[in-house]
Amino acid sequence: MTRTPNILLMTSDQQHTSALGATNPAIRTPALDRLAREGTRFDRAYCPNPVCSPTRASIITGLYPSVHGCWTIGVKLPEDVPTVGQALGHRGYATGLIGKAHFQPLGSTPESPSLEAQPTLRDLDFWRAFRGPWYGFDHVEVCRNHADESHAGQHYAVWLEEQGLRNWRDYFQPWPPPPAGQRRRRHGAWELPEALHYNRWIADRSIAFIDRAATAEAPFFLWASFPDPHPPYLVPEPWASLYDPAAMAPGALTPGEHAGNPPHFGRTQEAHPDFSEFRETAFANHGLGSHLQERASLQRDLAIYYGMTSFMDREIGRILDRLDALGLAGDTLVVFTTDHGHFLGQHGLNAKGPFHYEDLIRIPFLVRWPGEVPAGAVSAGLQSTVDLAPTFLAAAGAPVPGLMQGLNALPSWRGEAGAGRDHAIVENRHQPTAVHLRTYVEQRYKLTVYRDRPYGELWDLEEDPG
Repeated sequence: MTRTPNILLMTSDQQHTSALGATNPAIRTPALDRLAREGTRFDRAYCPNPVCSPTRASIITGLYPSVHGCWTIGVKLPEDVPTVGQALGHRGYATGLIGKAHFQPLGSTPESPSLEAQPTLRDLDFWRAFRGPWYGFDHVEVCRNHADESHAGQHYAVWLEEQGLRNWRDYFQPWPPPPAGQRRRRHGAWELPEALHYNRWIADRSIAFIDRAATAEAPFFLWASFPDPHPPYLVPEPWASLYDPAAMAPGALTPGEHAGNPPHFGRTQEAHPDFSEFRETAFANHGLGSHLQERASLQRDLAIYYGMTSFMDREIGRILDRLDALGLAGDTLVVFTTDHGHFLGQHGLNAKGPFHYEDLIRIPFLVRWPGEVPAGAVSAGLQSTVDLAPTFLAAAGAPVPGLMQGLNALPSWRGEAGAGRDHAIVENRHQPTAVHLRTYVEQRYKLTVYRDRPYGELWDLEEDPG
């Protein structure tokens, strides 16, 4: 290695692996398509956990959720766990996180205080004064909400006020939340101006971070973390009208496909399913409810989901353009991926849950590093985002701590024959024992085991790639 690269990690939230224009003509993602042309697209990348907080914590620690401690939403990533940002900072990197963090829960207790909980989320005086360090990032500007969720606040709300939107709360769900029957549910076109959306804010602030690092002539490690296209399905115009719902082709249930699956799969197709046996504690059980939804409704959701993705893509393009303008593109390792996948009708399912189909655990994954990573290549080599931390350290010429469980993926990214993983592991634990599964994926077969349950799954991905 003869050069120290800048490292730019860009992520979406809950993006289906097919939501890329490079593989799907139904959606427009010119910036991501450009990354695919100028780098390598990996078609067999997996998340270490199909839930936001655990996977995001794995990205910065190189550890699986069962080891770093943030094993589900509602559990805090300990602030003393070593992170990739700390290690890069010690080597002179400017380190920053702009956008969604989600390392801490929405609930805060004296024993486990959370900066991502109310009322701190909307304490803008606190956020004006706080820019890090946090989890190894020397500079942070964060937001917690998806679309109009009541979790809005933090640095994003500070920026909204700086832009003159003093009544920003009117565009988001109220806090504290009103009774269920009095809540306003938005869908489709969001009245928030496009220029004030968090996508624009993330791109603007990411560009400002890159500019500062360039002025200081310091290498940078930046995580630009976009909250979309995670539901709720809501986006400003013109993106809300970019896709025609009638032209959308959502996934569907294959008749009888859940007959041989573990019992919780089939119950999702009931109007009022009983999942009481899985509700061991107060932790949320993503996906354990009815997933029934009419096709026309799925089409409307998919049109907005694609619009959200295309808007995010436009802002990603602005960040890439800034690297070009500064002459930094050739010296910057760029990775784009997401925290986990998404169901939009596939197998009769929606959003996420303890259902380890490829739609949920396989993710988009693009790598560009001119002169190091082949351009225009497509790889079937297995990847996992638990490998990002050790790989970034290796790219920077830094030693990889023995604590990290992830692998150095650089040989695989360079296209070296025989390099890379022979399997990936996906954990999923919403309850201490009742919802606790793990999946082992190799090139052909996929095995899922359930803790203290008499059933499991074994799939032949050659015969049944879905």
